[in-house]
Amino acid sequence: MRLSTLVIAATLVPLAACRPPAPEATTEPAPLTATAPAVRDIHSFAEPHLVKVRHLALELEMDFAARTLTGTATLQLDWQDPAADALLLDTRDLTILRAEAGEANDHWRELPFELAEPDQTLGSRLTIRTGGQPALVRIAYRTSPAASGLQWLTPAMTLGGQQPFMFSQSQQIHARSWVPLQDTPMVRFTYEARLRTPPQVMALMSADNDPAAVRDGDYTFRMPQPIPSYLLAIAAGDLVFAPIDARSGVWAEPALVQQAAAEFVDTGRMIAAAERLYGPYRWDRYDILVLPPSFPYGGMENPRLTFATPTVIVGDRSLVALIAHELAHSWSGNLVTFATANDAWLNEGFTTYVEGRLIEALYGRERADLDRVIERNELRREFTAENLALQPLAIAQEALPDPDDNLTATVYTKGAWFLQFLEQRCGRERFDAFLRDYFEHFAFQSISTAQFRDYARLHLLGQDPARVSEAEFDAWLYQPGVPDTAPQVISSRLAAVDAAREAWQAGTELPEPAVTAAWSTQEWVHFLDGLPQALDPGRLAALDAAYQFSGTPNGEIAQRWYPLTVRSGYTAARPALAEFLGRVGRRKLVMPIYKALAATPDGLAFAREVFAKARPALHPITVGSIEAALAATQAPAAVPATPPESANGG
Repeated sequence: MRLSTLVIAATLVPLAACRPPAPEATTEPAPLTATAPAVRDIHSFAEPHLVKVRHLALELEMDFAARTLTGTATLQLDWQDPAADALLLDTRDLTILRAEAGEANDHWRELPFELAEPDQTLGSRLTIRTGGQPALVRIAYRTSPAASGLQWLTPAMTLGGQQPFMFSQSQQIHARSWVPLQDTPMVRFTYEARLRTPPQVMALMSADNDPAAVRDGDYTFRMPQPIPSYLLAIAAGDLVFAPIDARSGVWAEPALVQQAAAEFVDTGRMIAAAERLYGPYRWDRYDILVLPPSFPYGGMENPRLTFATPTVIVGDRSLVALIAHELAHSWSGNLVTFATANDAWLNEGFTTYVEGRLIEALYGRERADLDRVIERNELRREFTAENLALQPLAIAQEALPDPDDNLTATVYTKGAWFLQFLEQRCGRERFDAFLRDYFEHFAFQSISTAQFRDYARLHLLGQDPARVSEAEFDAWLYQPGVPDTAPQVISSRLAAVDAAREAWQAGTELPEPAVTAAWSTQEWVHFLDGLPQALDPGRLAALDAAYQFSGTPNGEIAQRWYPLTVRSGYTAARPALAEFLGRVGRRKLVMPIYKALAATPDGLAFAREVFAKARPALHPITVGSIEAALAATQAPAAVPATPPESANGG
């Protein structure tokens, strides 16, 4: 999943100058020669050491009026322990109608089952007493209209306004809200599905979608490569296809599909660049589904079918790093997967590093460095003395009770920074060869940080340990903050933005249009991020008149401009702010605005009014985040942090 390369930035001050103190390691590293320790996923009730799901077959009916999926999930089982006689599955808000066992599809026997009381984070454990070790278990069930992993939209909530729309978001542990399964990245399975829908909608899954499929309300899918549960995805709506090249294209509503295809026209070049660096693309097609604006994330790396927010379609391809990120997951995350959410950097840190290399390959090092500087400035602000336990790359289990609570700065930026450190020390050619071999060696496996550590020490550093000492290597993995040896990046383009901003703040005129006309989204983001927390409303009015920030179609600018107007008392921006919050549901873009509004009684009242109107079109994940922000009426620092977009990519 991708948070977006454009995270908040304010300064080019080196991070080392403001790191929090580094206490003792929060996780003991395993001995270099030891076999990787047994890994347990505390965010799942499943017991894969006893039995594993190897294949999933779904038969589902989609009911837009009831906002439910109803049908069966048939699990093909691989029993690991000869004494095991029960199957434990993860569920959330599912109605379980029946459980059956069978050795073949034409003969089934009913099984007793128990659904435990729900845990607020994990959902309900489903225990099926198998009375032996059947090859197949079939569960008949129905989802809840409030399933956390599904959003149902009325026609009025879509761009075209003619057909309803639904889509899933399974990462981190929301697949259990629409399928009873072992909802842990430690288990990978192939799947097939048959979906019945109203005949006027097109259905898609993270599987073998046919660009020429007939819209008839009866769809079948097959995913032959084994995936973890969080990559299980479904969508249906008024969707049409536009090709980009022979193996990539865009699905979207008719009014948006050609614009999206033009924005993502470099997708084929990105795939080719990634293959040159890291080996063949192993998922056949790479298509992009552009979802309605209520999608809560930037992107989600569902194999064969990336889910993407329409907020990155701005007309100048300045935000296509999101597509580079989701594509990069085809190697780091989808092919080689983290074993648990505590190892999330193995997905997102590797992917952010690969994303940067793809942007470099297509658009040059200077363009990639813009994103790196902005990301690292955000890390500098996100790392505080209060969240030290979430700053190591290998996070202790007890530090992460909810898998959505990882620090984005850790799993995305620090992870990528560590890999750049290794690249710099070992040389790019050698490091590229190592990554290519790493993706091949662990292909279609789920691994832990300890396994990566052992593999890297043996295959990257083993023949020349002087390049990186064991202490240096482990400091990145097991200590908070960022080591002093971290390589620094300086962007001359962002330095020029700093100079223009500082000159205006010192009392001179705004930067000349001839200067700002050439600024990219990244440069505007940096300009806004470097402003004080609040300004005189008259100064903001001058900015607004010159650059038309209020009403901007660019969400990266909006999510910085509108909070500044709120903190500054520039109420002239409120109509445009309200329109933005009523149209967009991506958490990264709306949460800074809601949190700024919640800091004052007047702003809180306005936020609640806007939220009441916007709520029906928002995803349940976004609704929960906004409710938490509006319930906290203290200063903004006391408002719970917005969970990362990668959930969880993206």
